[in-house]
Amino acid sequence: MSSSPDGKTVPKQTAAQARAEFEADRAASSAARRERMDAAFGGQTPGREIEVATWISTAIFALVTAAAVANPDQFIGLFFLISVALFGVGCCLFVADIGLAAARSRDDLMGIGGLFFLVGSAPRRVQVTLLGSLAAQLLISFIGAAARPFTPLAFGTLVPVLGLSLCGLWAVRYGLFPAQQEQSTRRAP
Repeated sequence: MSSSPDGKTVPKQTAAQARAEFEADRAASSAARRERMDAAFGGQTPGREIEVATWISTAIFALVTAAAVANPDQFIGLFFLISVALFGVGCCLFVADIGLAAARSRDDLMGIGGLFFLVGSAPRRVQVTLLGSLAAQLLISFIGAAARPFTPLAFGTLVPVLGLSLCGLWAVRYGLFPAQQEQSTRRAP
């Protein structure tokens, strides 16, 4: 028991009560997020082409990485070209994401977590799809680089820039962000 500022005795919250309160808040927050996403997107989620593009690029990257690990003499050049090309596309998209986000941020409150990691801005299915592809690209790149260290397979570690930029592209085009609040620009005389 502890005392409050007005002198009354207030019972102290137990760990079990705090945990139950936390779980209830988390469940309510999750339900509210699902409701927001359902209201915004309904049964139809936009941006399917971005999801397809990220998995196609991941599959191509996986194939050339496996080929270059298995037979570096024959496939290392192709691996290098494809890795640099995917990285270049990712860089261009990243620049476009930043430009589009800057324009959209005039109306919406956007953060890095929501923009590039889809936190609170995309339905769970989209998050799993796009972030799963990013994770696969990271895994493939590190496995390839570890399998043949000190070779051009190290350039594969640049490819996940594409996965990250495709997450950003989805978020900036279709993501659900709260609206900016009007700021009072009047100054006192």
